[in-house]
Amino acid sequence: MPVYTCTTVQSMLSADTKADLAAEVTRIHSMINHVPGAYVNVVFHELPADAVYTDGQPAQPLLINGWVRTGHPEAQSSQLVAEVAAAASRVTGIPAKRILVVIQNSPAHLAIEGGRVLPAPGEEEAWLRETAVQGQEAD
Repeated sequence: MPVYTCTTVQSMLSADTKADLAAEVTRIHSMINHVPGAYVNVVFHELPADAVYTDGQPAQPLLINGWVRTGHPEAQSSQLVAEVAAAASRVTGIPAKRILVVIQNSPAHLAIEGGRVLPAPGEEEAWLRETAVQGQEAD
């Protein structure tokens, strides 16, 4: 359901570091927003060194842009962004001052996954049960 895009300069993160960061983002999102890890998407986007600037100067930040469904409680969203930012620094070794995490949202009905409109927050269990039943019928 959610999509996290991690943007960095090329070769800034090793394959192992990317895997560890993806695992942590997945764990955190699953724990806070009560979504199975199988639905959490983490994408890495690497740009040439001359394509990333901060304050008008070449830079090497870690930019994490997450999309989630509208409707999660504010405290939950604040916890999510804080924990993702802390994990990003811990896993990558990049200082917190060079990490930016932004969580954006839109209504669930504006997204489709697996051919089905996403459920609103709090309606995941019924959606997942229905998905499982449809999967069994397809077998």
